[in-house]
Amino acid sequence: MWRDIERRAARFGLPFKRPDADDPRSFPQNSLLAARMALVALEEPWGEGFCRDVFFAEWVDGRDISEAAVLEELASRYTAPAELVEQALSPGNKERLKKSVEEAAQRGLFGAPSFTIGNELFWGDDRLEEALEWADAIIG
Repeated sequence: MWRDIERRAARFGLPFKRPDADDPRSFPQNSLLAARMALVALEEPWGEGFCRDVFFAEWVDGRDISEAAVLEELASRYTAPAELVEQALSPGNKERLKKSVEEAAQRGLFGAPSFTIGNELFWGDDRLEEALEWADAIIG
């Protein structure tokens, strides 16, 4: 798996830092708070940038994205509200994420990245081109 990730990163010219095998906290990381914050952030123009920064923080810089301080620092690069973590931890947002995960399971999504175009499921970033072709055929 790690070698495959290294090859894919190299193919797309992306940096990649393999998690420390001697640190059991380094992989997999608890990404629940990051997911909750992303759900709030993606409603804002800066949300995509924040999400990219979270991925780079973990996979390039080797940072612990389970730590609120790391996520707050990443959000501070944007016009994120000071109470972003509070919003992310609100009962309503927690329920929203739970429903999103349930919907993904109902649609057959089982990993990341997964893409759905209509009722068709495409799994893996090596299927992105096929998903885009399928979408183009449907949309015309």
